[in-house]
Amino acid sequence: MDKKQLQEKLHKQIPLTKLMQLKIEDIDEKKLISTAPLCININDKGTGFAGSLLTLATISAWSVVFLVCEKLGFKPPIIAIVKNESTFSNPVTNDLNCINYFPTQEEMEILKDKLLNKKSGSIKIKSQIIENDKVCLEFEGVYVVKL
Repeated sequence: MDKKQLQEKLHKQIPLTKLMQLKIEDIDEKKLISTAPLCININDKGTGFAGSLLTLATISAWSVVFLVCEKLGFKPPIIAIVKNESTFSNPVTNDLNCINYFPTQEEMEILKDKLLNKKSGSIKIKSQIIENDKVCLEFEGVYVVKL
């Protein structure tokens, strides 16, 4: 699935992503980059709304898991976040820019084995919202995949 198809899927199946104007900017073998404009994801202080930052990271990391499952040949999986840890360290004063890292090949193989043997598995995805080379949000989510 390419970035346009993924973005359309998100906008159709998760209406909040369309309201936030979430955009899939790029996908390569190591990362998925997503963005959203500050102007509609803003708080009363004129900075990025924490709820929008966390939503962008959560849904974008979910997208990484979806793409991993697709790459491994598992369609359509049920994917749900079961745990996350987030650290807000700097305010966001420009459009939101979220970098989501694909798991290692070893982590993907472990997930594949679990899905083949147990029809269920989990995987951790790390994301960051970065502005001017400063990390504003550090996110790690644990996602469960069921076939």
